[in-house]
This record gives sequence, structure tokens and C-alpha cells, in this order.
Amino acid sequence: MKIASIECFAVDPGFRSRTWIFVKVLTDDGLVGWGEAYTLRGRDRAVVALIGELGDACVGRSPFDIKHFLQVVQDDYAQRRSSFELYCAQSAIEQGLWDIVGKACGQPVYNLLGGKCRDSMRVYANGWSDHCRTPDEYARAAMDVVALGFDAIKLSPLPGSWRTHVPREHEHHVVDVIAAVREAVGPDVDILLDMLRRLSAASARRLGHELEPFDLHWYEEPCLAENLEAVAEVRRSVRIPVVTGETLYGKAAFVPVLERRAADILNPDICNVGGILELREIAAMAEPHFIAISPHNFNSTTVALNATLHAGAGMPNFTLTEYYLPFARFAANICPGQLMPRNGRITLPGAPGLGITLDEVALRRHAGYASPAPGLVPPSVER
Repeated sequence: MKIASIECFAVDPGFRSRTWIFVKVLTDDGLVGWGEAYTLRGRDRAVVALIGELGDACVGRSPFDIKHFLQVVQDDYAQRRSSFELYCAQSAIEQGLWDIVGKACGQPVYNLLGGKCRDSMRVYANGWSDHCRTPDEYARAAMDVVALGFDAIKLSPLPGSWRTHVPREHEHHVVDVIAAVREAVGPDVDILLDMLRRLSAASARRLGHELEPFDLHWYEEPCLAENLEAVAEVRRSVRIPVVTGETLYGKAAFVPVLERRAADILNPDICNVGGILELREIAAMAEPHFIAISPHNFNSTTVALNATLHAGAGMPNFTLTEYYLPFARFAANICPGQLMPRNGRITLPGAPGLGITLDEVALRRHAGYASPAPGLVPPSVER
């Protein structure tokens, strides 16, 4: 069996100015594998171009040689000068290869990775608060999403432009929002706070101390992951579990995180970290350090979600993964059989491969790129 072609689909879901990028891997005996790439506004076309280049290089290769494919991409193709865009392209194709291998063997992918540790996976809801501005709006939206059955919810309430040194009133706003949400949902719902790498270490420490009474499940990316000393400083100072990893690509980037004990939880994203195997290897590296894995998944609720579940099914240190709630409605247009959470958990698929198929007619009907990035923020709105 050989790879015959790799086709890329760029889809505009009309939401959050995000393009969804899917990959279809076809073998010479007709098996089809699906993968998905992470995207960022303004970088979509670069990811698609790299998928095309890598796809041409994959034709004629065995889909079973996944580990060698990863080595060739980084060592030979990239000449060990990788990038975010290349890791996204690699991740999508790699998932497609696993989908084919599982179908060829008649097994779900997790069975080929050592089997499962659980039959269902816990997910946390994200995206439910995108429209919120005031603490009351966050509180009401939180109650609505908990009523859907979720017992873990994530939010990012820091206002303003993405600047390292934020006004104190923005910090106070975060505290007011978290206080309102905790009061609204009660003590039994896990609240996950995402700071989106926006703070200096001083602000992150100060804010973290103010948030400690609210029993947060985690404090995600308080500082840039590239400045691990700052992240580690926050972890040592604040009594809330610290998360980092979504902007780190490839397992080598996680070595210093482990060595410096900079985080309690890692959140690599399967669509940009390198794929299923890379995510599994990062989890294995973290396990003896007593560090948990909670895969980031700001992708569609279709291929990326399934791939994440297969990768996480056999991780002893897996805790929960992301479910971007507003994406599910549009995802139904391209994947009627998408997995849906029930009471905050998703049952593992049992079909061969990743257990998912996309509607190619619908992919072409919704083909396109999301709206371009907005202009630069004018100095008049800086705080």
C-alpha cells in the first residue's frame, strides 16, 4: 500500500475569523485518511502551501512509516529549521496516516498505540463566554453552559489589547469575573482560567494571589512559554496549578519545561505539536515527572477532536481536553457524525482508524478562507 495523493481543504466556518484546514490522504488501494491542521488568522495560506509541498513528497511512501515520516519532515525537508506552519502541516498529514493505518488493520487508532486507559474522556467547555463583557454576563453564560452538562468550563476574561503590562483595572476585572462565575456555578464546577500568555511575571503573580480563594482548576499560560523562567516563577509563587504548552511545537521544546518544573499541566495541541505520535511521546516524557496532560484543542469538533481522543485514551496522565462549544453547530454541516459530549464526557469511538468521515461535497461548498486580520491597533486606543 502506498500514498497516492494528499488533498487539502480550506473551509470558512464563518466564526471567530478562523479557517479550518483538513487533509485527505488517499492510498493506491482506495483507503482514505483524514487529518486537521491548526490555523491562525493570516497564516492559513502558508499552512495550506506547506501541506501541498509535503503532500507531493509523501506520494509513493508507505502510510505505515509514520515515525520515519516525522523524521524526514524535520531533518530532511526542514533541515532542522522548523516553524509553526510546518508543524501544523505535519500534524494534519500525520493524523491522516494514522487514520489509514487503523482502517487497514481494522482497529481504532488507540488500540495500535497500546490500548485505552478509559472508555470515555472528560472535556471542558470553551467559547461559551466569547460574547461576554461584564461579570454578570459571564455568570449567566456560565450557568447556561453548566446546564448543558459540563462540569469544567474555561474562560479568558482579560480585556484590552494583548500587551504585557496591563492596567490594574484589567486585573481587577478578571477577579470580579471569576468571583461572579464561582458564585454562579457553585463549588463543584471546575473553572479554568486562560491568560493567553499576556502577563508579565509580576502581574501574573499578583493576579494569581488574588484568585487563589476561588479554587481555580488551573491558571493557563500566565506568561509566554518561551520565557520559562517567568512561567516557573509564577508556578512557585501561586497556589493554582499552572498550565503551558500550546505554543510549543515538537517534543524537544517540552524538555526545558520538565527540567525546570515550570508547569503542573501541559496542554500541547495535536494539530500543531506534530501529530498523534508526538503528543503521545510528550505525555510519556511528562509522566515520570508527575505532570498531567490536558490537550489543547482550539480546532474543529471533528477530526482534531477525534485525533485528540485517540491520542489521550491510553495516557495514564491525561486529565481532560478542550471542546470549543460554538464550533459544533457549523461542524454538523461537514460532519453529521461528529462526536458529542454528554454530561461533560465523550465516549471513545470504536470504528477503525480515527472513526470519523467528512462530507467532501460540504467541504467544497464551504470552501474559502476566513476574513482577514483586522488592521493594526491605533495608538489612540492603547492603555
